[in-house]
Amino acid sequence: MAELATIARPYADALFKASVQDLSATAAWVDELAAVAGNAQLLQFADSPKVTAAQVFDLITGVAKTALNDHAKNFLRMVIENGRLSALPEIAAQFRALKNAQSGSSDAVVYSAFPIEGAALADVSNMLEKRFGRKLNVSVELQSELIGGIRVVVGDEVLDTSVKARLEQMKVALTA
Repeated sequence: MAELATIARPYADALFKASVQDLSATAAWVDELAAVAGNAQLLQFADSPKVTAAQVFDLITGVAKTALNDHAKNFLRMVIENGRLSALPEIAAQFRALKNAQSGSSDAVVYSAFPIEGAALADVSNMLEKRFGRKLNVSVELQSELIGGIRVVVGDEVLDTSVKARLEQMKVALTA
């Protein structure tokens, strides 16, 4: 079987070209559909030979939190009919990469032991944009094992200022 990224690329490219007028709205519904399609029980249901494509479509549109426009419904029907529902999270990731490349920005995930909101998140975002030299779309995920500080992942770059990382560095230094 072909690699998931190879399967997802033509779908992401076509969706990007068709949605160039309203990339933000498209990114929102693609991310939501990807989150729904990432459910293992849904994929098991969709793979059943007793289930029709229309039933899978109705289930997904019923679970989706936002109302899908005609463009989104057509895209979802095509993905389901072609048996590519499991590739939807990768399609969304590649679509986001294309959108970010056009806008000159990158996705950044900030892992923190504690919630970061409001002004503190804006300050962290500004500091990270200066540090990485580009516009960032920052999201925060909680990881209590960090103890304190933050760990930032931007593409393949990692900035780790967490207490856990510093303790690991001290451990290595003491055992060396």
